[in-house]
Amino acid sequence: MIETLKLLKGNHLVSIMKDIISIHDFDRDQIEGVLKSAQIMERFIQGTDILEGKILATLFFEPSTRTHLSFESAMKRLGGKVIGFSESSSTSVAKGETLQDTVRITEQYSDIIVIRHPRDGAARLAAEVTSIPVINAGDGTNQHPTQTLLDLYTIQKELGNIDGLTIGMMGDLKYGRTVHSLSCALSWFDVSLQVLSPPGLELPSYITEDLMEKSIDIVEVEDMEDLSVDVLYVTRIQKERFPDLEEYEKVRGSYRITIKTLDHLGEAIILHPLPRVDEIDPEVDTTPNALYFKQAWNGVPVRMALLASALGWDQ
Repeated sequence: MIETLKLLKGNHLVSIMKDIISIHDFDRDQIEGVLKSAQIMERFIQGTDILEGKILATLFFEPSTRTHLSFESAMKRLGGKVIGFSESSSTSVAKGETLQDTVRITEQYSDIIVIRHPRDGAARLAAEVTSIPVINAGDGTNQHPTQTLLDLYTIQKELGNIDGLTIGMMGDLKYGRTVHSLSCALSWFDVSLQVLSPPGLELPSYITEDLMEKSIDIVEVEDMEDLSVDVLYVTRIQKERFPDLEEYEKVRGSYRITIKTLDHLGEAIILHPLPRVDEIDPEVDTTPNALYFKQAWNGVPVRMALLASALGWDQ
């Protein structure tokens, strides 16, 4: 354990912040620090005891596969243990317990909380009522900071850099919290953006205005054939976010990437936070462009770095 800690300290894996709620709370140096730490953590992917004796509580009020399992995997690879739930109907929430009380009770049994919730701002509310670290695993249509960090890690790992790239975002840009977080993070880098969405699902104006204030070039394209990008970030049309299902039916299946689509995408890498519905044909999975499964794996070292940092193991 001592040798492992010395190695990680020597590579500057240090505590970033107590809570990880929004990508807005990160500057470029902190983002790059996480990416460097994740690279270090890949050396310990087979296991270490950095967080031996620590307990992670996962409070998932919304369905999740990748985020939930990768946090569990990350904690266990660090030597810690995991408790929690993935269905709130089996908890006292079903009896009317408030989010605040659920978090306060969970604090008694754990050292750190990861929370996913359908309500915007729920993660920050959770952080306000507990003294232990809270990590936002997605709150409504708002933020998904750890997804963004693994997205950036994937881009840097595969293409060698983030600066100088043209990045396309396609799909549900209005409700997609992964896109919202990624857009914010990219504002710290020298990139250009191309965006493509069905009518009514455009990137919110407050995000585009912020990007333009930071001199990020944004181009709205009307068709997939108009995209000329290094990275294409695809999102599904999120049925569960629509207040009116008739509106969802109007836009479902708006875009679909097929083998033929790759003819004009060239060598662009394709990322997707997953799950997908019908926006990427499974035939694309075996092509060099498709990196969404590698992207999902990258969630493990990134979340290992975040857990170790948030728990302040180096102090």
